[in-house]
Amino acid sequence: MKNSTISEVVLPSGTVIGHGHPCFVVAEIGNNHQGKLEIAKEMVYAVAECGADAVKFQKRHTPSLLTREGILAPYTGPNSFGSTYGAHRDALELDIEEMAQLKDLAERLGLTFFASAWDMVSLRQLFGLKVELLKIASADLVCLPLLREIGRSGVPVIASTGMSTWAEIETAVAELQMFHDNIVLLHCNSSYPCPEDEIALPVMHDLRARFGLPVGYSGHEEGLAPSLAAAAQGACVVERHFTLNKMLPGTDHKASLEPGQLKSLVGMIRDVERAMRETEKKVFPKEESTAKKLRKSIVAARIIPAGKIITAEDLTVKSPGTGISPLEWDAVVGRKAVREIREDTLLGWEMMGHLHCVEKSAKIA
Repeated sequence: MKNSTISEVVLPSGTVIGHGHPCFVVAEIGNNHQGKLEIAKEMVYAVAECGADAVKFQKRHTPSLLTREGILAPYTGPNSFGSTYGAHRDALELDIEEMAQLKDLAERLGLTFFASAWDMVSLRQLFGLKVELLKIASADLVCLPLLREIGRSGVPVIASTGMSTWAEIETAVAELQMFHDNIVLLHCNSSYPCPEDEIALPVMHDLRARFGLPVGYSGHEEGLAPSLAAAAQGACVVERHFTLNKMLPGTDHKASLEPGQLKSLVGMIRDVERAMRETEKKVFPKEESTAKKLRKSIVAARIIPAGKIITAEDLTVKSPGTGISPLEWDAVVGRKAVREIREDTLLGWEMMGHLHCVEKSAKIA
């Protein structure tokens, strides 16, 4: 673990991910395209329309990912796309040529395209696409051979930390930092969907303090509030699973956002960023005009004859706030009226002479 602080990661395209920069909003499509290229393209278009910054996919090579037993294991149920788990995984997979089409489409739409590689074959295929960013899934944060191959490539990395202990995260970061520091860590709970009381957003601050790296949030909750709160707490990345329809078959859809939700989340994150931009207490011009209308001024409670020493009983406070502020109450009481002041008149300094040394009452009529 290094002591230096890395505040940002700069992608080859010039996109900057880090604290002090706009939150990098990622739509994780995963396998929610149902294994269909046309659905995947429709989803990329939808992500761009929602205003997100990036679209992320997953790449698997089934024989490299699963044992023979795992491939042949029966896999039935409402979310199954094949009679065995291997057939199910293959049915949901897009080949690398289709991924290349999606990368081209995403980049033409102004989106960053990236993916998580779940095995060495898939990783090398993604290298062939010259991706500018790679994702390490929570499941592979403990996979040293994959970590080392990713680190050796020099490609910037976003790594999720779901289902990981501090020791496992420290090992993964150390392995990657043997090669480079272009690393973003995502706080994550890998439950699908994740109950709000298990999200533990404050862990983001611990990650930042321990590793000195940019930190974001990968959310698997059903709603929007925790993701918005993460952005307000400084998450430089917010990643959410994305679907065109939550009712489609598949385990990820229910913890995914539909287009309307993603668009709302992006808009709210940008609102939060604007709300966090000003860091000093100040009175803004619109507040000044509001103050003139709603605040109060020192007003004559009754006729004050010329030559009279003004007492607290002569005064009250009323709106508008265009006259002498009530903060000046003690500086007004004890002055001599230089001319008659009518009842219900806002006092002005020109109506009074110098302050006389008389006992002043704190009473406000």
